Amino acid sequence: MQKKDFGLNRLIEIMDELRVKCPWDKNQTLQTLRYLTIEEVYELSDAILKEDMSEIKNELGDLLLHIVFYSKIASEKNKFDIKDVISTICEKLIYRHPHIYKNTKVNDEVDVKLNWEKLKIKRGKKSVLEGVPKSLPSLVKAYRIQEKVKGIGFKWENKDQSWKKVIEEFEELKCELVNGEKDKIEEEFGDLLFSLVNYAQFININPEDALEKTNIKFIKRFKLMENLLKQKNIDISDLDIVQMEKYWGKAKDELRS
Repeated sequence: MQKKDFGLNRLIEIMDELRVKCPWDKNQTLQTLRYLTIEEVYELSDAILKEDMSEIKNELGDLLLHIVFYSKIASEKNKFDIKDVISTICEKLIYRHPHIYKNTKVNDEVDVKLNWEKLKIKRGKKSVLEGVPKSLPSLVKAYRIQEKVKGIGFKWENKDQSWKKVIEEFEELKCELVNGEKDKIEEEFGDLLFSLVNYAQFININPEDALEKTNIKFIKRFKLMENLLKQKNIDISDLDIVQMEKYWGKAKDELRS
């Protein structure tokens, strides 16, 4: 039996059929899909953090569907279609990799990133930071901002200098905590976070990934602590912080073992 064609062309055909025949698909717009796409990206992120290859495959399929969906809507408005989307990214990749497709010489990844930023400015971008989306979560945005400026050489020379800045920002925060002015405390707290994001790059850590792994670890440990209390018929709200810490430690030890 011949295997069915479930490639990109088949997906496009299905999308065409759904757009005509399915009441839900017919009613979708660029705006209604936007939040669903954001959700799909976060679901893909969760699967990547878990290193669940089967789930990654499924979430990539969902994301691909959204790309085809947006392209279909745009084609109905005579703006572009999926072929235009693919063509545009191909052209962009070739243009941004002159060390592969032309005669530009690079020594390492740093040179590649530096070339990218130069090419973007050459194509009319007014700022190196122009490509950082405003709607990014703040921690991700801080990381991307610092990646961008590092690409054109605006960075500390080594991790010791970066760590010195972290300590400096921490001391400034301590001073403002003494003064007690909320706006200044908030500003210095933000500066401290920003400097920690910078240091993370020097030690090859993505701060968003690191924080999310800590979130997952905390949730797992807290839920185990709740279960330990339920086994003893203890209501967590009846405990003080010292008593909670005792069961928190038990949950921590159980997870380690």
